[in-house]
Amino acid sequence: MGSDYAAEQRFWQELRRTTQARIGLGRTGDALPTGRVLEFRAAHAAARDAVHMPLGVAELAEQITGLGLGDVAHVRSRARDRAEYLRRPDLGRVPATSSAGEHSMSHMPHSGAEIGFVLADGLSPRALTDHGPAMVAALIEELAPRYSIAAPVIATQARVALGDHIAEFMGVATVVVLIGERPGLSVADSLGIYLTHLPRPGRTDADRNCISNIHPPDGLGYAQAAKVVAGLVSGARLLGRSGVDLKDTSRTAAVGAGEIISIGAGR
Repeated sequence: MGSDYAAEQRFWQELRRTTQARIGLGRTGDALPTGRVLEFRAAHAAARDAVHMPLGVAELAEQITGLGLGDVAHVRSRARDRAEYLRRPDLGRVPATSSAGEHSMSHMPHSGAEIGFVLADGLSPRALTDHGPAMVAALIEELAPRYSIAAPVIATQARVALGDHIAEFMGVATVVVLIGERPGLSVADSLGIYLTHLPRPGRTDADRNCISNIHPPDGLGYAQAAKVVAGLVSGARLLGRSGVDLKDTSRTAAVGAGEIISIGAGR
């Protein structure tokens, strides 16, 4: 019996190396082993902390400014705090306005560039803190030789659609929104990228393309994500739109002639 138990443990140990899912947890009587219960509670706490962690705007702006695209602007959504942001997703999709009726984008210049970057805290400010600067650097390396890029914008208490308002004000042809994805019990710092060509308020999920699960070394790497973005930008400019009709062809050669890998539309 001892040898059977050891063989079973080796079997599950090998499988666990291939996934972040919780599999083969074992049991103690009718319950999970104490160690597995504590691991679950720690993962749940990390996910909650990732949602509520405030974004260090000044520090992030300094890092992004150092990449050479110009001074970084900061835009806030209409959600006044984190609690309201979580209760009212609609408020996170529109820019805040002052008592005088001016919106929080009034200080931003109209760039008219081909591409604009919006760095949004989303549901995981931690993801933007951990991966935002390196991801922007990879995007610059991939896109700057071919396109003009506006000075980036940091958006707080932000949902994806806030990027449409920002992009319209900036006058960019394509907006690339980097946003912290909803934390899970396996990953609390996953970054997503949402691309919208010819952005404007009122665009729907069907008008966007999403690249998700960016969190190296376990998730998608920065360089690969940047290559997918570059392929989508090129395709959107040829097609005249982004969204469900636009497919990622960056890995077509690797999977065989005629097969196209699609990056799903964003939320």
